[in-house]
Amino acid sequence: MIPVSAPSRVRAQLAAAPDGPVPLVHRGPDAVYVDVAGRCVGVVGRRATAVPCALRADLDRLPDVGRADLIGGVLHLDGVPLRVGRVVDVAVPRLATGVTRPAPPPGDVGAMVGRGDGLTPYDDDVLCGWLATHRAAGLATPEVEAAVRAHLHRTTLLSATLLDCAMHGEVVPEFAAWLSAPDDPGRTALLAAVGHTSGRGMLAGARVALAHLTCGAAA
Repeated sequence: MIPVSAPSRVRAQLAAAPDGPVPLVHRGPDAVYVDVAGRCVGVVGRRATAVPCALRADLDRLPDVGRADLIGGVLHLDGVPLRVGRVVDVAVPRLATGVTRPAPPPGDVGAMVGRGDGLTPYDDDVLCGWLATHRAAGLATPEVEAAVRAHLHRTTLLSATLLDCAMHGEVVPEFAAWLSAPDDPGRTALLAAVGHTSGRGMLAGARVALAHLTCGAAA
């Protein structure tokens, strides 16, 4: 048995999914991703980014995984159960603003989805930063969300799941820490270092949103 912590929506998703084998999307020593009912669920070790759709294991290295199964709401890797012992908070911090309308989108949203390389294309990360910042401000963004959802088929399963997380205000710890103090150079550097380009993409999208949302904070 491997003890893990989990965001509440991930734990609920596993509990609701049917028993049986689940496809492996990606496997490596730091992170494993599986497809659970059309949504990406990760298992991450200490060295991997704690994405808001992942179970977190206190391991320096994950085992070499060849099979994944879901049994009674518990994910098993090569027959070893991953038991959720703690729920982790992945919610974006609250952002005070006097603005009541969302910022202009960071580009042509329909064209942005899926544009870029890797498991999380750069433009998807930009959109994640923009969306999560609006959730922090408590502002709805229905038009942008509709455009994103209409084009999720063009991106990877992991990136589509992370876009959904951003729409629910669920973020990586580095983003939450940065949004609490966006002028802190240390926190900015930590977020920028996430992934190959993911952190920089999230920063770019969030800054587009912040430039608009914070203009009314002191009013």
